[in-house]
Amino acid sequence: MLVKTFGSAVFGVDAITITVEVDVNNQGKPEVAVVGLPDSAVKESSQRVESAIKSNGFKMPRTKVVVNLAPADIRKSGTAFDLPIAVGLLGASDQMADPELLSQYVIMGELSLDGEIRPIKGALPIAIQARKEGFKGLILPKQNAREAAIVNNLEVYGVQHLQEVIDFMEGRNTIPATVVNTREEFYNAQYQFEIDFSDVKGQENIKRSLEIAAAGGHNAILIGPPGAGKTMLAKRLPTILPPLSLLEALETTKIHSVAGKLAEGSTLICKRPFRSPHHTVSDAALVGGGGNPQPGEISLAHNGVLFLDELPEFKRTVLEVMRQPMEERRVTISRAKVAIDFPAAFMLVASMNPCPCGYFNHPERECTCPPGAVQKYLNRVSGPLLDRIDLHVEVTPVPFSELSNISSSERSDEIRQRVIAARDIQSQRYENSEGVYCNAQMSSNQMKTFCVLSSAGANLLKTAMQKLNLSARAYDRILRVSRTIADLAASPDIKPEHVAEAIQYRSLDRESWGG
Repeated sequence: MLVKTFGSAVFGVDAITITVEVDVNNQGKPEVAVVGLPDSAVKESSQRVESAIKSNGFKMPRTKVVVNLAPADIRKSGTAFDLPIAVGLLGASDQMADPELLSQYVIMGELSLDGEIRPIKGALPIAIQARKEGFKGLILPKQNAREAAIVNNLEVYGVQHLQEVIDFMEGRNTIPATVVNTREEFYNAQYQFEIDFSDVKGQENIKRSLEIAAAGGHNAILIGPPGAGKTMLAKRLPTILPPLSLLEALETTKIHSVAGKLAEGSTLICKRPFRSPHHTVSDAALVGGGGNPQPGEISLAHNGVLFLDELPEFKRTVLEVMRQPMEERRVTISRAKVAIDFPAAFMLVASMNPCPCGYFNHPERECTCPPGAVQKYLNRVSGPLLDRIDLHVEVTPVPFSELSNISSSERSDEIRQRVIAARDIQSQRYENSEGVYCNAQMSSNQMKTFCVLSSAGANLLKTAMQKLNLSARAYDRILRVSRTIADLAASPDIKPEHVAEAIQYRSLDRESWGG
């Protein structure tokens, strides 16, 4: 007897419905053959399925069993096909009443040897695809039910055991559909942060630079001695970024779902992600890859912040592979038979010491590095990568008088309101420009339109270029940052004071920096 059940395979951040065809044939030697381009984990499912079936009082057919995963030209990986194979096998061997009901549901889950159902990756894209193809419902592990229930107009049933699925299909018990009030949970959790900019003593100039970075979507690098507060400041950047839209939250959650990074019982990711990989990270871990391509850190930071602490300590090859994704805001992982796109629209924030000893330009401690060491240390970060970083911010130690000050500083929500107002100005400015949402993404032609300087501003920038020996690549960056500073001031024109503030954020472009 032939029975069809339906599962799903995840590719990139999307899912493809897989038809699981199970045929129990009375002819031929007893064996279980799994075909349809399965990987080792899928092939091993026959052993788990057999044990789970026997543990729950059913019989494993002692005839030839063929399991086909169609379409057969797409590689299937992982253990999530255990449950649809087991249910299909019971239906094909006449151990389940009315197996026709199986065609109404997408069924996914990993089986333990006693029939317990374990969680899977990619529940959200699987649910989206199931609704798109008109299935009545989705049956999957209970741990993934709330994640999948984000998708409306689809009945989501969380199950914990194989017997529970059989009883549900045969009408012996009723499983309540998981319901999530997505919008209510999303909007309630958007502004719940454990950290705040008011925790930071002093460093008002650094807070200002991060406010500018958040307002314009600019990449930034913080340069300063150990203990100056670079990491603490960077971790608070997501608290002043504009809140995620529902669409952005869905995109971000899909990526984390595919990577298996969602906590058990979680729903939408409501706050912008903050990813901080260690400097020993590999190329594939940062940008994505592997035999079965998975999203890397830059994709997990999509719509959020990627923080690279101690930037010069990262392998140069790791940093160089980021250059193209930073421009295109996506990364393509190509293999012999497949090419997968992962979104990667992130803000890069990096930090570094100014020299190997860490005390170059320190107001109180003397640098002990030999001549040329400062420039050599800086050269570990390539020029093309620095070219993609708009703000170079020098962080100085906080004096004791400010550390001991008990008065609280400006809160994150106050800064965030100014950032949102500036982003609203930019969204109106670029409403007819596809793929451009903030000042950091402006093209050269758009800069000619939106970054027009007055004669006083142009003269100031010309003088700065000559006196500070700024590189040519600094010119465009200064104009972009000037436009953002003007937006924060709600000024339609870029004034000389806006240009002057932007110029100070190009310290690494000065030929004199680093000796």
